Amino acid sequence: MRSVILWDFDGTLAWREGVWSGALLDALDRHCPGHDLCRDDIHPRIVSGFPWNSPQVEHPHLNSPERWWASLCGHFTWLFRDLGYEEDLADTLAKTTRRIYTDPGSFRLYEDTLPALEALRESGWRHVILSNHVPELPEIVRGLGLLPLFDEIITSALIGYEKPHPEAFAIGRGAAAEAQQLWMVGDNPVADIKGAERAGIPAILVRRKGEAKYRYPNLDGVVELLAGMD
Repeated sequence: MRSVILWDFDGTLAWREGVWSGALLDALDRHCPGHDLCRDDIHPRIVSGFPWNSPQVEHPHLNSPERWWASLCGHFTWLFRDLGYEEDLADTLAKTTRRIYTDPGSFRLYEDTLPALEALRESGWRHVILSNHVPELPEIVRGLGLLPLFDEIITSALIGYEKPHPEAFAIGRGAAAEAQQLWMVGDNPVADIKGAERAGIPAILVRRKGEAKYRYPNLDGVVELLAGMD
């Protein structure tokens, strides 16, 4: 792979309505129809508890889907208990949240995602996903029809390191093998941009405001910048 782009996933290539708050509320809708909770009730309780909230903490011991989800669902069970639900129901709600969030049908591609990936591939770039995400990310990517465009999909849930941890980028660099050019594209100024740059990888910030040498409102700018590089 002579030229490789490391791509973030959520907020860069695809999005999910409501993200985690939405999934937790969907679980409540299924099991507790008529509840009066809203996103404002959920959000304060999920500002912590995810591995990417503490990217300096390594978690290679959670290196299987069941171990990773057991840890996260423990937090979800606490969340539902804190909202007043009994332990058995809270546990059921937590497990349902997993099924809801990992459903590929709940994700949507940005309109420019597929055209950008195809244009860059045609110009000689290979694609690798490096994302702080769930263990089922490869299945989500497959469900969105993107799998043939990627040479490898790296999800933090299975490698035990969250961006901007340097080991996450070391693993991304390893997936790029002997690439002569390597770039990172993502929507998080800290996890994607500063993390990559500290690892010696030039980075492009997309879709969000923030400090970055290269920043574009969408993927058109990424194509314009990289497609013409030799």
